[in-house]
Amino acid sequence: MAKDAALTPLAVMVLALLREGDMHPYEMIRLLRHRRADRMVTFTNGTFYHTVARLERDGLIAEVGVDREGNRPERTTYTLQDEGTEAVAGWVRMHLGNGARSPDLRVALAEAHNLERAEVVALMTTRRSELSAELETLEAGLAYVERMQIADQFVVEVDRQAALVAADLAWTDSFLERLARPDFLWGITDLPPRHRDAHLALRKAAQQ
Repeated sequence: MAKDAALTPLAVMVLALLREGDMHPYEMIRLLRHRRADRMVTFTNGTFYHTVARLERDGLIAEVGVDREGNRPERTTYTLQDEGTEAVAGWVRMHLGNGARSPDLRVALAEAHNLERAEVVALMTTRRSELSAELETLEAGLAYVERMQIADQFVVEVDRQAALVAADLAWTDSFLERLARPDFLWGITDLPPRHRDAHLALRKAAQQ
């Protein structure tokens, strides 16, 4: 199995954080919580450290130093390996283009900026086509039910699913329109100084 396929959403978040620079786990935990990323993936300190250890074992990250300040416990700093960068991109590709609404889509969208804009457009366009086909099937089923005069109570779930897919499709169209605009910032390198400074300030706060 490819390493990107075996990654958990939390592991992807760890790897994505290390794309921003070398960090120790305590800083990563604080940064994820500062950014409220824990609303997408629930984790404890124990599961986080276990995830870091597994990533190191798999060769996706590597130890680069151990620091100790004052009475604080030792903190091991990790760096991202090339295999880790490739694993993040592969995982995001796998879940971003999934028209079946992957349960990990939220994390894939949160980390989509790790891919080139053109690739995200292509993946989301594929996903849009699959959502459109699914919505067409659901609406055809509802139309059939209406023609057959079947009581609505028996198709409540289908009606809800059609509404959810329609909303997802509408959002996807809006996102694709924004991605097509040259003034829509994409990727860390696109950030102007004021956005980059705010990004760095948040990371600095997590280091305290």
